[in-house]
Amino acid sequence: MPIITLTSDWGLKDHYLAAVKAAILSRMPEVKIIDISHQIPPFDLNQASFIIRNCWKAFPQGTVHIIGINTEAGIKSPHIALEAEGHYFIGADNGIFSLIFDKEPEHIIELEIIQDSEYFTFSTRDVFVKAALYLLKGNPIEGLGLPRLSLNPCTPFQPVINQNSITGKVIYVDVYENVFTNISREMFQQIVKGRRFHIELGYSRNTIHKISEAYSDVPEGEILALFSSTGLLQIAINRGNASGLLGLGLDDNVRIVFE
Repeated sequence: MPIITLTSDWGLKDHYLAAVKAAILSRMPEVKIIDISHQIPPFDLNQASFIIRNCWKAFPQGTVHIIGINTEAGIKSPHIALEAEGHYFIGADNGIFSLIFDKEPEHIIELEIIQDSEYFTFSTRDVFVKAALYLLKGNPIEGLGLPRLSLNPCTPFQPVINQNSITGKVIYVDVYENVFTNISREMFQQIVKGRRFHIELGYSRNTIHKISEAYSDVPEGEILALFSSTGLLQIAINRGNASGLLGLGLDDNVRIVFE
C-alpha cells in the first residue's frame, strides 16, 4: 500500500489539512495518509525536525514524507524532493532537512513542477502533492527536476563538553511536559567513566544524581533523568509535569557535572 506522511504547522482548526488530503485522495484513492503532526508551532523548524527524525525510519521504505512548514519557495529555499535510505521527502529546502539528516541524502532534486493553481501560497497542495504521487507511481526522482549537490545548512546548537562537565540545552518538551535535551547517551558514556555526577536543571535548585531506566524507578512525584528511546537525556517527573514544575523550557541549560 502506498504511504504518504504529512507534517505541518497548520493545526486542526482550518481547511489546510483537509484540502491537502482531498488533493491526494482525488488522484490516488488507495493511498494511506499518516499524520505525523500538525501541532508544530508556526515556522518552527527545530521542533518539526525533532519529531520527524525520531519516527521516519519506522515507516516502510518507499514512503513519501511531505513537510508543509514554511513552504514558500525562494532562491535560497527552493522546493526539493530527496531520497534517503529508501524514503522520499518533499518540502522547501529552508534548513529543515539538514536538521533531520546526519548525512547528505542519496539524491536531491530541485522541483520543476507546473502547479495546479495560479496562487503561490499553498505549495503543499499545489506542488508537493503532485511530486509525491509521481514518486508513488514508481517514477524516478530524477524526473522531477534538476539535481542539487547539497542541502541548505542549519546547524543546531551542540553541547559544550570538557573533562568535568557537559552543558546542553532543552530542545523539546512533549505533551506530558517531559523535557528532552541535546545530550546523547554516547556523549555521557564517553565522559562519565565510572565517576559520580549530578545534573543541574536550568535555574532550578533541584539536582539529579543518577540515571534511571524507567519512570517508575522513582516514587510518584519525584524527578528523574533517563535516556529515552530517542537516545537523548530526558528530564521527567514520575506522573508529573517536569517542564512546568521545574521551570524548564526550550533553550534552558541542563548541565551534567562529573565529580
